[in-house]
Amino acid sequence: MFNFRGTNYFVFIILIFSSFLVSAQTKSLHIYNWSDYIAPDTISKFRQLTGTRVTYDVFDSNEVLDGKLIAGNTGFDIVVPTDSFLARQINSNIYLALDKSRLPNYHNLDVSLLELMKKHDPDNTYSIPYMWQSTGIGYNIDKVKEILGDDAPLNSWDLIFKPENLQKLQRCGVAFLDAPSEVFPTVLNYLGYDPNSQNEKDYLVATKLLEKLRPYVTYFHSSKYITDLSSGDICVAIAWTGDVMQAAMAAQEAKNGVNIGYIIPKEGAIISFDVLAVPKSARNVDAAYEFLNYLLEPKVIADISNHIYYANANSCSYPYLNEDVYNNPSIYPPDSVMKNLFPMLEQPPNIDRLMVRLWTRILTNK
Repeated sequence: MFNFRGTNYFVFIILIFSSFLVSAQTKSLHIYNWSDYIAPDTISKFRQLTGTRVTYDVFDSNEVLDGKLIAGNTGFDIVVPTDSFLARQINSNIYLALDKSRLPNYHNLDVSLLELMKKHDPDNTYSIPYMWQSTGIGYNIDKVKEILGDDAPLNSWDLIFKPENLQKLQRCGVAFLDAPSEVFPTVLNYLGYDPNSQNEKDYLVATKLLEKLRPYVTYFHSSKYITDLSSGDICVAIAWTGDVMQAAMAAQEAKNGVNIGYIIPKEGAIISFDVLAVPKSARNVDAAYEFLNYLLEPKVIADISNHIYYANANSCSYPYLNEDVYNNPSIYPPDSVMKNLFPMLEQPPNIDRLMVRLWTRILTNK
């Protein structure tokens, strides 16, 4: 007699085993990116396209990412360091050299921006530029003018680096990036020093100014200011271009009457690239290449720029950019402004340690 019960049990075992095989064959990918730095549907569309299971985690400072990478065996398949940190991490032998033959969309990248990236990654061996930005000042137009008057220095770092100005602006809230690698070069440049100085005495001078400003800073954070600018909870911040543009759009959508502007000061500002790189410890290299090539699709990267208001390095994406992104001089500055932007360069370990130590002193008021 045919044993249906036994047959059903056998079929059940086959189904379980098949399910295990499918699960084992499902591609995985672990991405570690900056907060608020991708479009809402970028990951979901990639999942639908490839069937890859994606784990997406975020950080808000290069120092956090650097610490994890130096510790090793992170489990990340793709990370997004800023160019100056990338250079140091390359020297620490952290990344895989990219096989460009596995990236058929690589030719879409802007050649002139790739040339700039060679200062940090010779021959563009280990990285792909993702987004680029300046580090300037985000501000509440109405509140700043109300407090400082029509003569407020809205084209200069004087707005926040003169203690008498910041003392007044503390009434409406002040945020500084929690990023010594960004703030110290900015202050050094403002004071007339080499922003990439390797002279320890220069950093002590910069620290003296920051200590004078410290009592008037509401908080140090590298992402919280986006929401607080848009809601009017703060009125000025040292900030990244795209973050300020995000805050401005959020305020417009909320119709809350908050008008936000962005300044690239006349004294100059940092230009930096956030790049895509694959750690040597990556467990899903094939999926990493697939995702990198996906991001090199002009429409995909344009959709991200249109959402986060950061400039991307894919010249073929420009026709897909919204007008308020591509024609915005804060995002894609004219040549007259570009010439005043300067890169952050890799620093020797003693300067890195000094910046961290001095930064801790500034944060703790000790």
